[in-house]
Amino acid sequence: MIGKKYGWAVACAFLSMATAVHAETPEEKGLKTINQTTAQAHVGFLASDELQGREAGTAGGRIAGQYLVAQLQTLGIRPLDGSYLHSFEACHPERQQKGGRWQVHPDSVAAMRRSGAAFQLLSLNNVLGMIEGKNPNEIVIVGAHYDHLGTDPFLAGDRIYNGADDNASGVSAVLQIARAFLATGKKPERTVIFAFWDGEEKGLLGSRAFVDRFEKMDCVKGYLNFDMIGRNSDEAHPEQVTYFYTEAYPAFGQWLQEDVRKYDLKLAPDYRPWDKPVGGSDNASFALCNIPIIWYHTGGHPDYHQPGDHTDKINWDKVVNITKASFLNMWKMANEKVPFK
Repeated sequence: MIGKKYGWAVACAFLSMATAVHAETPEEKGLKTINQTTAQAHVGFLASDELQGREAGTAGGRIAGQYLVAQLQTLGIRPLDGSYLHSFEACHPERQQKGGRWQVHPDSVAAMRRSGAAFQLLSLNNVLGMIEGKNPNEIVIVGAHYDHLGTDPFLAGDRIYNGADDNASGVSAVLQIARAFLATGKKPERTVIFAFWDGEEKGLLGSRAFVDRFEKMDCVKGYLNFDMIGRNSDEAHPEQVTYFYTEAYPAFGQWLQEDVRKYDLKLAPDYRPWDKPVGGSDNASFALCNIPIIWYHTGGHPDYHQPGDHTDKINWDKVVNITKASFLNMWKMANEKVPFK
């Protein structure tokens, strides 16, 4: 009888040890939630004909914004500063006047109103959620623009710029990363903001408005951007992805190299350190504020800014693997003591 009890005790002890050895890390818990089905659902809705190309300021664009609010609410992601919708105005000289750009700074909008000249005016919305960190005075942000080019009633044939790759693919990644952070079961060291920018196609309007208005910009330690992560610029190399990052932060490159190997991610990154990544997308708004940047981009293709940017052309394996890699980036950005100054 004593022997049996001893045997059970030994077996239970070994079982406990095995469980401890194989206990999932927070990162592994998060990675398990990222999948193709969810990516397809988000991209499929945002790039559907019913949203009419999601042009900033249109009904389709507003529906897309409300969809993102609903997703954040369903996940249980808190709104930033009490609201998911962060409204701003953008103005532009009357359309026959060439050379001007859309203005979003409140002083510029006010000056346009006072001028007495005819001007265009848009009411736009960034969608912003957050997970508060242990140190709320340090913030990292992951973002993607959700607007696209709308429609052209004078096109022959397909008149809708659906924007599946540009940038419903990137939006799907941000939503999946938000869910993955929750699935870790661990509060991050830094506050994480999940950002969906409006008006990027008209000149980075949403991210420009954010950096102009956000009262805690001095607390922002890093920004990760998505803009087109779902197509192959070279069909012979379907795992290719361009990985831009701020050159002064070589750890960003090391993170991806290590994670591709450790988690067997099916990616062939083209590492592009850049002294200040100010081109191409919403990363520019943050780089101009001297905030360290990571930016995933899978390059141009024949359907870039064309009506043919449809959901059925997306490389879903690529979207999922980039989303997993960037979740791991963000987990480190939110938790590691270095490399931030």
